[in-house]
Amino acid sequence: MKEMISTDKLVFEYIRRDEEGNVEGITRAVDEVDLRVKQGQFIAILGHNGSGKSTLAKHFNALLFPTEGEVYIDGMLTDKEENLWEIRQEAGMVFQNPDNQIIGQVVEEDVGFGPENMGVPTEEIWERVDESLKAVRMDKFRKSSPNHLSGGQKQRVSIAGVIAMHPKCIIMDEPTAMLDPNGRREVIRAARALNQVEGITVILITHYMEEVVDADRVFVMDKGRIVMEGTPRQVFSQVEKLKELRLGVPQVTMLAYELRKSGLPIPDPILSRKELVEALKACR
Repeated sequence: MKEMISTDKLVFEYIRRDEEGNVEGITRAVDEVDLRVKQGQFIAILGHNGSGKSTLAKHFNALLFPTEGEVYIDGMLTDKEENLWEIRQEAGMVFQNPDNQIIGQVVEEDVGFGPENMGVPTEEIWERVDESLKAVRMDKFRKSSPNHLSGGQKQRVSIAGVIAMHPKCIIMDEPTAMLDPNGRREVIRAARALNQVEGITVILITHYMEEVVDADRVFVMDKGRIVMEGTPRQVFSQVEKLKELRLGVPQVTMLAYELRKSGLPIPDPILSRKELVEALKACR
């Protein structure tokens, strides 16, 4: 499988200046990160606030550029100016607050905005709007005003707007942080469908553990570095280490962990309710 994203010793530093423009201090937000993402993978990046995960994500569609090291998107170096247009077409970004991304007065106009800016012919724009809204199950709302939608529905419209640009990769930077549990489920379901049905590479930045149990690979960040990496099963089997990093595990995983500590012979780790039910039946 081809590499969609790769970083080599990526360093990013924020420089703080006083009112006169003198350097007051430097914060290293990303610290020598090596990361490989293959085309078609569903990748999750976890970390508490300030761990560097969102700063790292912004390098994946060249919103930020490395202080040191290199970032390649589909083989293109991000800090070469001639690559920027193509990189931003191939790697779309979905942010925390859908209100910051939605600009149209009507859902279908908003979704068509990106392709129109790219110079896509009108007939093809409407085809893309159709397929994108169907992909996130929002086609029934195409004539609605975004103002009348729930948070989860708005975020799905944001995702449709990115899909309409036909990216190879979608980076979702805490897309469910402002949503209620139903909205969160809607958005994660849409992300998984894009990955499994459309073959789009998905990078999900989150601090909700339940959202990553179906990922192909999980990276955990702390102080700008990747400190854990593996499948969800490998990562969530290390409950104590995750606690040290101020992170939790899915609720069902924690319940199974506590039951195991109390003496029940339950496999480690449990990632779903179904697995827990099967494990408890086997304990009879």
